[in-house]
Amino acid sequence: MNATIIMSEAKTVFGIKPAPIMASFSSRGPNLVVPSILKVKKFHSLATLVLFLLFQPHITAPGVNILAAFSEAASASNLPSDTRRGFPFNVLQGTSMSCPHIAGVAGLLKTLHPNWSPAAIKSAIMTTASARDNTKRPIPDAFDKTLATPFAYGSGHVEPDLAMDPGLVYDISVSDYLNFLCAYGYDQTLILALNSNKSFTCSKSVSTTDLNYPSITLPNIDLSVVNVTRTVTNVGPPSTYNANVNLPGFKIVVVPNSLTFKKPGEKKTFIVIVQATRATRPVNYTFGELRWTNNVTHIVRSPIVARLN
Repeated sequence: MNATIIMSEAKTVFGIKPAPIMASFSSRGPNLVVPSILKVKKFHSLATLVLFLLFQPHITAPGVNILAAFSEAASASNLPSDTRRGFPFNVLQGTSMSCPHIAGVAGLLKTLHPNWSPAAIKSAIMTTASARDNTKRPIPDAFDKTLATPFAYGSGHVEPDLAMDPGLVYDISVSDYLNFLCAYGYDQTLILALNSNKSFTCSKSVSTTDLNYPSITLPNIDLSVVNVTRTVTNVGPPSTYNANVNLPGFKIVVVPNSLTFKKPGEKKTFIVIVQATRATRPVNYTFGELRWTNNVTHIVRSPIVARLN
């Protein structure tokens, strides 16, 4: 049987709604290796854990049907039976496509703010991301046709324009990373192998939940009060930020709930106090968020994830 295929010219379509939608093949949390860090891949070594902490933003970016440069030595489909060669471009999907988007944003932020650390750049990208689609509703999930959660999109879909001016950032020093590794269970010998400062010693009171990360994950709360410490750095003009926090099923407050910054570079520390109640469901994770807003232009948003043990 002979068949004829007619292909129309390629065209760009705008205004598709809703968008974005989480791809069904996107990786999802919870993280079974480091439960206090939201939605990360399995670590096979200390080196890969450190690389994640230093460089992997917890964010969602375009990764479906992306027109990308392609090796002309490879087949179009990457199947062994495919003998086609010589395609300089291909339509691809996956993390390999979303990562370049984020890398490009990070590069632009580094050009705009050359003194920012990798952690500050990561924070700016994460805290300005959107958890809403272009209809102003929660991002849908193609995996199960429900609404996506931070286990799917992390902090949200990247918003490069907002990331240029995040207002506040959660910065992280080398000592913070090393103390996180201490709390994670690595001994002093392994820690020193990563650190040129041989005088560093692990803090005895450090917790994995206190890494100054732009999200908060509490996977095994009991009925005791949990205190989570964070520090923000002002990267905008003098301003006062007020906290708005919610976590359904839990009692949660921020102390102090107002931070006043008089100059760029100023740091302020706050504590998020979380307590489960006897009415809290022990099975499912609960998703909430913390917003610092100065009622002018900046909204600094962090997802919060918790579950009663």
